[in-house]
Amino acid sequence: MKMFLVLLLTASPALAQSVPSDVVSVRLLPGWRAGSLHYAALEVDLAPGWHTYWRVPGEAGIPPHLTWNSSSNVKSIGISWPVPELFDQNGMTSIGYTGTLVLPMVLRPEDPNAPIHLEGQIEIGVCKDVCTPFVADVWADLPDAGAPDPRISAADKNKPISAAAAGVGAVTCSAEPIADGLRVSTRITVAPQGAREHVVMELVDKTVWISDATVSREGDELLATADMVPPSAAPFALDRSTIRLTVLTGGRAVDIEGCTGG
Repeated sequence: MKMFLVLLLTASPALAQSVPSDVVSVRLLPGWRAGSLHYAALEVDLAPGWHTYWRVPGEAGIPPHLTWNSSSNVKSIGISWPVPELFDQNGMTSIGYTGTLVLPMVLRPEDPNAPIHLEGQIEIGVCKDVCTPFVADVWADLPDAGAPDPRISAADKNKPISAAAAGVGAVTCSAEPIADGLRVSTRITVAPQGAREHVVMELVDKTVWISDATVSREGDELLATADMVPPSAAPFALDRSTIRLTVLTGGRAVDIEGCTGG
């Protein structure tokens, strides 16, 4: 089975010149088929001193955007983001990766006995002294067999643990209206996870801007508060069950789905 990989800069000439070819490279790892699922990965290799961003980049970052609209024999794609690092950037915290990022993907094909054509566009931010968008087109024919790839397996193991695995107890959220949206405060009952704890709040609706959370502790309760501003710049109805919370600290992350009123 042949594998084809193409990476093209689609930015303007000025932008392309601002991201030297030896700074970042992107390729698809073809992976293997196991039953009705195919395991593959996107590999992003960064030059020393450069970094890129997690799915939530923080206040100082560029959010990644991956689209696979030109693929065939693909019913769904799930992405497993490895535990990221925290960076201090111009007095703000950003969240991302250095070195080589292997981003595992689980693909469910329409026909599990046929090859998959995976084709899409990758938009990421790459940063050193300044941050620059990087855009690439990638495609590959994934085999309907293949052997497990230890790089993909290792990256998949390095993912946030569940709330249950971390011993998380009650998770409550309260919201108060502000001029252009909501101020959301959460209390997470969990033992200290490390010296520096960073809490990320996410909503399903990615058009809502969410500030970097302020974080503090009261014993075994971790407190975090962030502002949420929708495109309408007005208070809105919040479904607490859809709030996703991630506690990041020192190479460890806890993934928490939803909270109750409090």
